[in-house]
Amino acid sequence: ISYLTYDRADMAFAHYGPFWRQMRKVCVMKVFSRKRAESWASVRDEVDKMVRSVSCNVGKPINVGEQIFALTRNITYRAAFGSACEKGQDEFIRILQEFSKLFGAFNVADFIPYFGWIDPQGINKRLVKARNDLDGFIDDIIDEHMKKKENQNAVDDGDVVDTDMVDDLLGFYSEEAKLVSEAADLQNSIKLTRDNIKAIIMDVMFGGTETVASAIEWALTELLRSPEDLKRVQQELAEVVGLDRRVEESDIEKLTYLKCTLKETLRMHPPIPLLLHETAEDTSIDGFFIPKKSRVMINAFAIGRDPTSWADPDTFRPSRFLEPGVPDFKGSNFEFIPFGSGRRSCPGMQLGLYA
Repeated sequence: ISYLTYDRADMAFAHYGPFWRQMRKVCVMKVFSRKRAESWASVRDEVDKMVRSVSCNVGKPINVGEQIFALTRNITYRAAFGSACEKGQDEFIRILQEFSKLFGAFNVADFIPYFGWIDPQGINKRLVKARNDLDGFIDDIIDEHMKKKENQNAVDDGDVVDTDMVDDLLGFYSEEAKLVSEAADLQNSIKLTRDNIKAIIMDVMFGGTETVASAIEWALTELLRSPEDLKRVQQELAEVVGLDRRVEESDIEKLTYLKCTLKETLRMHPPIPLLLHETAEDTSIDGFFIPKKSRVMINAFAIGRDPTSWADPDTFRPSRFLEPGVPDFKGSNFEFIPFGSGRRSCPGMQLGLYA
């Protein structure tokens, strides 16, 4: 984790405190806001591209999972770095895949810490190389954006320029991170270093690709196994959107049953089934003593299928979310927490749902 997050310089894995609160504020208000997500033309462009790709292979077998993963990966990449950076996308994805392999690999040092400095499997060596490759790649991206910003300031013809995540984060850039009063203006309350910017980008790339792709793939799978629900979603889309145009942001609020389908998918198949937390102080739960700084796993998968909270929990039934008093996913109802709950809940909830 320390390699990926630049020694916890990000928001997702930073320790709770003033720095984490300010980082979350930046992410929620600037990087992951719904307004920001709706402004990304990359979402619409990449969806159109995927639809064309599928339509060109009518009558041929296709790997839907690969298509969906490529879609979410391309959307997140372009949202983070801008459409002008596509030339380096393959290299960046290669580095991410190397990180994923290393995190999933069996590492004897996880069980016998003494072996960590010996590195008998060469995992640390590969992590260092992947980290150095990532550093060079993102440094080049940041330098390009800074140069572009300087040129725009020099010209400044008043035109509104479409920005990406790097542009937003550079608005808080400083050579040294600095915290001021939390009541101060957001732009002046925190300054981000390059490592902060890189770490937040990694949060987005890892948290916004596989998780969203998994949710979409499970939604399609469940709909194909439930023809009546699939027909109802298709009918709603035909009535609200029609057959002559694509879905726009303004349509989403009117697509009630589609949203119910997404909620039911998240209930049955949360993208992150185990939510990692840490106790802030000593506590006791049901007679068990849990010391401060203990790692606690919250089983969101089991919670979403708890028969004491859900009728027919193993049955895919989106219509249950049309019933009055049904739990919502925003963290207030502990029967349904695909995005977590409380202060450490997922700040990219709106972005994930929109994508």
